[in-house]
Amino acid sequence: MADLDWPSVVADLEQLLKLRSIPFGMKLFKDRAEMEAIPRIRRPQHVHTLDQVVGQASRLGWTVGITADDLVGAQCRAVVGLGSAKTDAWKSGQHMTGVWFETVEDATAHQAAMHCVPDGQFEALAVGPLASGKLQHPDIALFYATPGAMMYFINGLQWSGYKKFDWGVVGESACADSWGRALTKREPSLSIPCFAERRYGGVLDDEMLMATPPEHLVKAIAGMRALSKNGFRYPFPQYGVQQDVRAGMAVSYAP
Repeated sequence: MADLDWPSVVADLEQLLKLRSIPFGMKLFKDRAEMEAIPRIRRPQHVHTLDQVVGQASRLGWTVGITADDLVGAQCRAVVGLGSAKTDAWKSGQHMTGVWFETVEDATAHQAAMHCVPDGQFEALAVGPLASGKLQHPDIALFYATPGAMMYFINGLQWSGYKKFDWGVVGESACADSWGRALTKREPSLSIPCFAERRYGGVLDDEMLMATPPEHLVKAIAGMRALSKNGFRYPFPQYGVQQDVRAGMAVSYAP
């Protein structure tokens, strides 16, 4: 697709959805040197979870490049396909048995349910704010928002060329529901951020995460602008739980 005017796209998202954090992108690199060639890219000085790196982009506005060695373990590496993370031990989920799941069978089923980029294709990943333009042609775009804002964004996606969205909840390791799914299925992917994202990534209690191929942002923005002309805007104004509903409904559905 053509290059997007990222400052304009981000400004539209922030205005329409009243975002409190920075929309950001992810890009995978087959060659580590390509990632390191991004102007003024930051490299971690400590071992991190990928949730922390995402938090540095979405909360601090940093553009950060990582390899498998920068991540704390196989769970983070596996979702984005860095290193050789998907060993038999990882697939068994033994490291999560007795922590998140009662039995090794439960843990194994969880690992199998995750959306993950295949190993061996990429050496590096960069994460950074979309508006900065440092990540040219990001693989996916992401943003955190409240449930109400997410519904409005989805309404925008469905304005033209309606599609029902079916999303799952893997539980812990919910990054597989968001960036893992968007990277592998190339579809808009909504998630309820998990414990690790909230503890280590700075995600707030009322936030959800949308990850999507970039072109869907443009489609949703066009849809939200059409909805706005019909009087549907975020945040949704409260009508009142005891009012006669007919006057309110007539505004939207008058013959």
